[in-house]
Amino acid sequence: MNGRIVRLLSRVRRALKPPFLPITSRIHIWVEGSLGAIGSKPQVLAYQLIGEKTDRVLPLFRGVDSNLEKSESRVSFRAYVSWTILACLLASSATVVLVPVTLILIGHLSPMISLLFGVGGAMFAGVFTVIAFYSYPILKADSIRKNIENELPFTTSYMAILASAGVSPERIFQSLASARVSQAVSVEARTVVRDVELLGSDVVSAFESSSRRASSQKFKEFMEGFIGTIHSGGDLAAYLTDRSSQYMEERRLASRKFADTLSVMAEFYVTMLVAGPLIFVVMLAVMGMLGGGSGLFNPVMLLTLLTYVGVPLGSLAFLVLVDMISPEG
Repeated sequence: MNGRIVRLLSRVRRALKPPFLPITSRIHIWVEGSLGAIGSKPQVLAYQLIGEKTDRVLPLFRGVDSNLEKSESRVSFRAYVSWTILACLLASSATVVLVPVTLILIGHLSPMISLLFGVGGAMFAGVFTVIAFYSYPILKADSIRKNIENELPFTTSYMAILASAGVSPERIFQSLASARVSQAVSVEARTVVRDVELLGSDVVSAFESSSRRASSQKFKEFMEGFIGTIHSGGDLAAYLTDRSSQYMEERRLASRKFADTLSVMAEFYVTMLVAGPLIFVVMLAVMGMLGGGSGLFNPVMLLTLLTYVGVPLGSLAFLVLVDMISPEG
């Protein structure tokens, strides 16, 4: 579609008289640049539009740059901030138009009240968009951290086997980079291999860079010990074997602790979301037969809220809580 527009504009420019050639040439250049920006990625478009005007708001996003690096994002800090501002403006503009129109046409409210709702909704949409963009790198980095720490006991065992066979540290990370079992650690290993083979860094510098940008503190400590063992000329196989045993023991303890916690939470779930709703159902049924309650305290309304709101939300909250405290894997 973009190519057709450019070709059509070229034909129009050739058909016009020479006096109009400078004007049509400028229009042609502007259209080509605009279509190229529209056809590119959203962060590229945002950077081209407002990238040079974000100097004042960059301090407000302090910490996002490090989280972007830890989340293995391929977007630069300034481009991401530009993307955030553009998305905020688009969300606010769409909300301030759609909400009043919807309230006027469907809700039959007055234009002034609809406009007030639109302004409030636009402010909420803008704040929510900024919070979402600010939180995304943090959540992604945290997800990578959990995956790395979940894979670390098995990864260190694999590395210990290779080190016991006399494989060099560089070859160990090359093997990790090509492995398909350990996904999160493989990404870190591929970054190390890229720094060595493509960017010309030495192996130790590549390991130090991986340690600095690691989203997991446990992996960072592991890499620091790995680098220290290489510097001191220590027994790398013994270090990896010791780390593997330590991480396996920590994983066993975490699983045992989670099993004890889960048994307590299971009793809580049965009490609050199985026995509790049954007691309330019987009580509300008796109240309905006796004719008690009115308005919002109508037994039928309370029973409906308990069935379709209380129990589903309670179960969802329980699932979220279990997922938060459960060990990975």
